[in-house]
Amino acid sequence: MFHTFIEQPVFNLLITIYALIPGHDLGLSIIIFTAIIRLALWPLVKRQLHQAKAMKKLQPKIKEIKKASGGDRQKEARLQMELYKEHGVKPFSTIGTLIIQLPIFIALYQSVRKLIADPNIIFTDAYSWVANLPFIQDLSKDISQFDHTLFGFVDLSRKAIEPGGLYVPALIVAIIAAIMQYYQSKLMMPDSKDARKLSVILKEAASGNQADQSEIGASISRMMMYFLPFMTFIFAISIPSALSLYLLTSAAVGYLQQAYVLRQDEEEMHELAIEGEVVNKPKAPNKKKKSSGKKKRKKK
Repeated sequence: MFHTFIEQPVFNLLITIYALIPGHDLGLSIIIFTAIIRLALWPLVKRQLHQAKAMKKLQPKIKEIKKASGGDRQKEARLQMELYKEHGVKPFSTIGTLIIQLPIFIALYQSVRKLIADPNIIFTDAYSWVANLPFIQDLSKDISQFDHTLFGFVDLSRKAIEPGGLYVPALIVAIIAAIMQYYQSKLMMPDSKDARKLSVILKEAASGNQADQSEIGASISRMMMYFLPFMTFIFAISIPSALSLYLLTSAAVGYLQQAYVLRQDEEEMHELAIEGEVVNKPKAPNKKKKSSGKKKRKKK
């Protein structure tokens, strides 16, 4: 079922892009494929980003709930759920895009692995209408025309770390993928100059002071901002650079989507602020000329 309903459609979409674009570059095909997937997930991504922003905006109120609960965990949880319900926030909805993208990534990994190992899989796994595309027909006559590089520079079948040493082009792709992951994570982080390190918070908790769970969560999020890029790099150097290119493109498009949502929200807030100023602006008193009531008599 996975092969029929996920892997084969992913494979055919990739091959269709590869057959139609000028130059028939596999790397460019993966970039376009990734952009299409991210754009197809745009409604879900946008909802996820708004949910994440809403969660951050509610942090001051969550802190107030913790103080008001006085250590009563059940009361605290109930009040938090009421707060989320009141503002239409679903705490676990932010993992939706990850759940959907995971099988797509696995399907792409399987497709690329098989394609690089034996390009003839195009003729066995391609749909009939894909197999009839002009360039696929040309490949059936001469499979050596199949190009598995990115602009002829990066061999997408190779890994950054190989038994013979380093493959520098793949290493560069992995480094850029990690950098893009960092900026994507950083974009959604709130600017908090007074934020404390997790070690300081836990040290105070060990001395008897009650730890603020929201502060711990925020501290962990800041740690993840560095941990995720590190893990992306470690993962990217151990897989074919075709998959590293997918991670890079996905992070880059994700960054642009997040920046768009944030800018859109800022514009909306700015418009609301302007409207509020216009509505609340005190009206200037109407200055009417006072008539003296005295009529000048005409001299005879």
